[in-house]
Amino acid sequence: MPKPLVDPLLSVVVPVYNEETFAEVLLRRVAAQPHRMEIIAVDDGSSDGTLAVLRRLEGEIDRLRVVAHPENRGKGAALRTGFAEARGDIVIIQDADLEYDPKDYPILLEPLLDGRADVVYGSRFLGGPHRVLYFHHYLGNKALTLLSNLATNLNLTDMETCYKVFRREVLAELDLESDRFGFEPEFTAQVAARRLAVYEVPISYSGRTYEEGKKITWRDGVEALWVIFRAKRRAGRLG
Repeated sequence: MPKPLVDPLLSVVVPVYNEETFAEVLLRRVAAQPHRMEIIAVDDGSSDGTLAVLRRLEGEIDRLRVVAHPENRGKGAALRTGFAEARGDIVIIQDADLEYDPKDYPILLEPLLDGRADVVYGSRFLGGPHRVLYFHHYLGNKALTLLSNLATNLNLTDMETCYKVFRREVLAELDLESDRFGFEPEFTAQVAARRLAVYEVPISYSGRTYEEGKKITWRDGVEALWVIFRAKRRAGRLG
């Protein structure tokens, strides 16, 4: 069973790609949270002015470290880079847009701090406030979560959520390979195979439109289908 954690150091890993408009606001919101933390921003080969913004902020926010990929490799690749840099007791995945609110960290951390969980998912579908947007995204998310649940025998409501929070030692038990958004089902399958203690908690969600910069598309959904079944086979070998 997990053990309670007292005053842990948080490693907030932020994959960033072409978020020149929102990255500064998000990182300042993260830095304003009342926790011991390090912030690791991984620029994934941005083609706009994002990296310049991050480098400037690195000199202004004491807890921020910036790592840069020379070319775009995908969210999963950026996360692996950030995980390798993490020194904290708990890792928090934080998207660089403004869809997920760092003010939700206390509810995400609670099952880890009191020793109930190894991994916590922040669910957009457990009653937290959310911006009303695309119905087809909701259906796609539900379908992918259902297929993931069938493959893993977990009972998640939101497998695709950004907010996955876990004890850093969990990373030593995983063998992650997916470079893009396939990270989500791959991570979930391997967590399930290791029979780690998983909790879900409600979070707020301020989804954005494609005009506002949303990046995930139907192609990523198709990729996720393949990753779910591939990850199930690989996780079986790891379990």
